[in-house]
Amino acid sequence: MTGVPPLDEIIETFEVLDDWENRFEYLIDLGKTVPILPLSERTEDARVHGCQAQVWLRLGLDDQNDHRIWIRAASDAHIVQGLIAIVMAIYAGRTTNEARTVDAEAIFRKLDLEAHLSGTRRNGLAAMIARVRNLAAHQTAVGGDA
Repeated sequence: MTGVPPLDEIIETFEVLDDWENRFEYLIDLGKTVPILPLSERTEDARVHGCQAQVWLRLGLDDQNDHRIWIRAASDAHIVQGLIAIVMAIYAGRTTNEARTVDAEAIFRKLDLEAHLSGTRRNGLAAMIARVRNLAAHQTAVGGDA
């Protein structure tokens, strides 16, 4: 795989896989599609707290592309790296308006991840989503409703 697949493809693949062992294998494979975050960007200010694994998340808006959200991230855990891929598929390339209205929790429920993730992984996932939403809300608050 090259690059994180589109969200609809991820959802479709999850629906086709018949058991959670196969879904977790796919989640690990998804993690391999996430571009590498250089060690120089894995700093304390990028750390996501609340997850049992180490997670670094960098966010911003692309000034050259209608202020669409860009995400760079990494984790030291394969499953969490796969969750990062899903977060990227949900939010990367969206405008802040789109990011504010997308229901990420509904997507994760559709993938049935809630029932199969540990509490700390769910907390880390929630923290990643909160960071993206905060970026979108802040952009709106400063008058840059993209």
